[in-house]
Amino acid sequence: MMDKKTIVVKSKYLIDGVNTLLQTNQSILISGGRIVRFGDQEEISKALSPDTEEIDLGELCVIPGLIDGHTHLSLAGDGRNYVEMFSESDEMMVLTGAMNLQLHLSAGITTIREHGARNKVGFYLKEGITRGYIPGPRTLVSGRPITCTGGHFHMCNETADGEDEIRKSVRRLVHEGADYIKIMASGGGTEGTIPGRASYSVEELHAAVHEAHHFHRLTAAHCRASESMVRAVNAGIDLMEHAEFLEPDGKLRFDPKIAEMMAESGIWISPTLQAWTDYPRIVELRKKQENDEITPQELNLLQQQEERAEERLDVMRRMLDFCLKDRIVPGTDSGVNNLAFGHLDYDLQLLVEVGFTPAEALISATRISAEAIGMDNEIGTIEPGKVADLVAVEGDPTSDVDAFSHVRAVFQTGQRVR
Repeated sequence: MMDKKTIVVKSKYLIDGVNTLLQTNQSILISGGRIVRFGDQEEISKALSPDTEEIDLGELCVIPGLIDGHTHLSLAGDGRNYVEMFSESDEMMVLTGAMNLQLHLSAGITTIREHGARNKVGFYLKEGITRGYIPGPRTLVSGRPITCTGGHFHMCNETADGEDEIRKSVRRLVHEGADYIKIMASGGGTEGTIPGRASYSVEELHAAVHEAHHFHRLTAAHCRASESMVRAVNAGIDLMEHAEFLEPDGKLRFDPKIAEMMAESGIWISPTLQAWTDYPRIVELRKKQENDEITPQELNLLQQQEERAEERLDVMRRMLDFCLKDRIVPGTDSGVNNLAFGHLDYDLQLLVEVGFTPAEALISATRISAEAIGMDNEIGTIEPGKVADLVAVEGDPTSDVDAFSHVRAVFQTGQRVR
């Protein structure tokens, strides 16, 4: 909900996201939920009216609100498999989503994309936020992801085979309120699907793109298989999810020709790194190791997990050789398996591990993500006229990626929510 009053937020440090310069002793003047101006604290204070509320954040560093480009609100991220999670009722999935929204918002994530829920669960959650019934990040929903018969996430109930059925699905979703269109271009974790095989032809994917663009909607495609990545690029998909270079035999094999295609096309890429690497489990085991609480069995498991993760991270490093850094947007894939909400910081840590600087990771999660989802005129940077989504962290996030794990204050449309 938008706060109509005028406030000024003061902090020792600020990074506006337009660039990564660490500015000191800054104030942000906010009115009607939008940024009026920001600058030197003394200069701003001279122009304040007596009834302006001042919020002093002390030594914290203020950055733009973070954006998570890939979530599944209706899933709990508690380690259960898809069969177990989808045995829940729609009503329970809505309650799960309400919990997840608060976890993400408290972690400084002020905008998300909801990448696929069953029936109308995603739409109900967005409506609940819009009405002010539940707190949560600004939410863009895809509704039900479009998938082939028996395909990945078919249990969400938007199955379409062939170009005509796909066009009908796009129209149906748009008329129900979808902010963008998600299509499953390959198999995935759903039982019976083949992650290393494409699910749709170029013509079928292009039908989705053509129809979505007709309604001024962007498209996103789930692409684990190398074959699906090529087809998504050729079909004109706006954003590619996962981009794993996965083959039918289950092996990752980086293909420089595909990476070159992706670079030339200008497609956005959301690698969802923590999903493939099982990073939450690695974090848990590393903490045990640091505290000398790890068992021999757990140490062996940690080594295996790290070796598997390195395989995926190496693919990502090789992708970056093709000047794709400014097309990469972080996405948690929260909700599936053990990917709990509230941890975009994990993805930023992994981006740094593959070659981003902490400053580049910050820009990726703010300005670049806003561009990728078509909202860069509203969010993603601290600039006059933009929505006042702000996050305050301990430390300098341009030099220390761990700062993203220490969120101390969150403002959404000018209202303090943490």
